[in-house]
Amino acid sequence: MQRLIAFLLVVAVTFGVIAFTAPGLLNGTKLGLDLKGGFEVLYEAEPLYEGGTITPAALKQTALSLEKRANQNNVGEPEVTTEGTNRIRVKIAGVADEAKLRELMKRPANLEFRSAEGCASPTDFCKVELMGSDFVEGAARVELDQMGRPVVAIQVKDKNKLAEVSTRLLNQPLAIMLDGELISAPVVRVPLTDGSAVIEGQESLEEARELAEIINMGALPLKLTEKYTQSVGATLGLKSLEQTLRAGVIASVLIMIFLIGFYRLPGFVASICVFVYVWLLLGVLYLMDATITLPGIAAFVLGVGIAVDSNILMAERMKDELRSGKSLPSAFRAGSKHSFRAIIDAHATNIIAGFSLYFMGQGAVRGFAIVHLWSIVINILTNVFFPRLLLSLLVLSGKFSKLGYYGVKESEVRAL
Repeated sequence: MQRLIAFLLVVAVTFGVIAFTAPGLLNGTKLGLDLKGGFEVLYEAEPLYEGGTITPAALKQTALSLEKRANQNNVGEPEVTTEGTNRIRVKIAGVADEAKLRELMKRPANLEFRSAEGCASPTDFCKVELMGSDFVEGAARVELDQMGRPVVAIQVKDKNKLAEVSTRLLNQPLAIMLDGELISAPVVRVPLTDGSAVIEGQESLEEARELAEIINMGALPLKLTEKYTQSVGATLGLKSLEQTLRAGVIASVLIMIFLIGFYRLPGFVASICVFVYVWLLLGVLYLMDATITLPGIAAFVLGVGIAVDSNILMAERMKDELRSGKSLPSAFRAGSKHSFRAIIDAHATNIIAGFSLYFMGQGAVRGFAIVHLWSIVINILTNVFFPRLLLSLLVLSGKFSKLGYYGVKESEVRAL
């Protein structure tokens, strides 16, 4: 009786936690543009000036610049990733004016060094003194001063221009601006006459590296050309979400009916574990701050099928043991033991396939692979170990000793 009470308590606490947290998880889950509406653009980058080259740092910094531009236009959580050596993919969901934002996104990064000379206030920095094109490409680098502090060394193409600016702005700040946003405002300490300068004031080595990358990107701004674009209307995205969820719910209900009808008590336990699997996977994706897309939901539903397979393997082995004439506890232990290796082998092959998709795929394929891999990990926890715990409590309680509870007829039992 105690084991039966323990089973009921575990199930009640589990579903209580699910009911309490599920609304927050569902409301907090981010939806991709194929479910929410928006647009996706694949840009091909090339140097703005003839003879320039594209460096990984410049491509990365350009992607960061695109993300900042989207954020400045009140676009929530844009997804910007680099691909290969010269491509950037941008996914933005929930956009009001798509044409305007796309035009803004493909402009080259605008790096300027500004002063407050002649401006309304000392913090306006309205006068442009130097532009990104005034700097030597790739010359900005991180160094350490005599005190071991990180600084950024830079070089300009026209040393006379730098000498004039630094002499005129002696002991005044010279602001570094990227796309109109203030990055840093170092003070000019001495006239710079040899075409080189050192920017101080970075608190960490990482901050200095970021500043050097920004200057190098501004010295070689990249021109972006749209190679592929896809737009999804908000209404179409919502309809896709509704249809996908409806299909998932119908499939899950049919699976549970099959499990309970064919496997009886083990099928009932498996149905409970499927609920836990869905909740836990949703929670992991929420904690990862992942964006759910249609391929992700497909991987989600596929994971339900894999989870059911794990339970079916154990239930079938248990039925075989019962048919051979073993007692219920012995059949449970033997079925659990003999099915474990087959279940782990099946999961191992799925993990290999998932990693292959992740490392060789791009975009939606990689998103599918991430959800698929996490579904396998969670499946091992919720549909290998958890059902064994629940079923052991029911079997050892002595309240469910009839073979019919496990989908086995008396006539099928062979005498030892």
